[in-house]
Amino acid sequence: MMVTAKSARMAAVLCGLIVLSQAQEIDPGLTEVWDPVPRVVTPGEGNAPCSDAILLFDGTNASAWQHENGDSVRWEVRDGALTVRKKTGDIFTRQSFGDCQLHIEWRSPSEVSGESQARGNSGIFFMKRYELQVLDSYENRTYSNGQAGSIYKQSIPLVNACRKPGEWQSFDVVFMAPKFSEDGSVRSPARITVFQNGILIQNHFEIQGSTMYRGAPRYEKHDAREPIRLQDHGNPVSYRNIWVREL
Repeated sequence: MMVTAKSARMAAVLCGLIVLSQAQEIDPGLTEVWDPVPRVVTPGEGNAPCSDAILLFDGTNASAWQHENGDSVRWEVRDGALTVRKKTGDIFTRQSFGDCQLHIEWRSPSEVSGESQARGNSGIFFMKRYELQVLDSYENRTYSNGQAGSIYKQSIPLVNACRKPGEWQSFDVVFMAPKFSEDGSVRSPARITVFQNGILIQNHFEIQGSTMYRGAPRYEKHDAREPIRLQDHGNPVSYRNIWVREL
């Protein structure tokens, strides 16, 4: 039988009507999920902490922090900022965290001194060992996997989003902790996503292991929750408005 163009068009229309009819018979409620109901979290104004955030520094005291040996913090708290005092050591949160969302603001010194890694250097270590680099990388050349926003010696930031020395900058981070098997092997590696000043600079990067200055990174089994650490690298870097959400 010869199929004319007209009959082919009519067949196509008929097929369309049948498909439409079948679709209309599907109950849309079959794809609606009503439980569980997400809990309510109230956003903060601007970069202020949201209602379920744990406040780590509000500009008034460093009581949420300690030195590794349990001593009180010897960094300077002044004008709403927590500033590194040279050779007083790194500081650690009193509380431990695993998967988390962190907001932290930092500022390199307005008076530029040194170059490369000797300029506005500090670091944010998740679980005491996975470093997100803090550095004055505004018109300051250094090795790319060691500049601000790098996962130190592991991942180069997607872009250099640094502001000028002396200006406040922000990191917004989603950190997913590594998971280990009983025998110490890595079941799933740590992952990190970072926004610097609202710009994506690390996109779900798979962390290769603990931060190493020399040699390749490697994993060693550790607790599921560990403190966040801020580094004293000898430069008077300041921090403020630090808060975290447990995920």
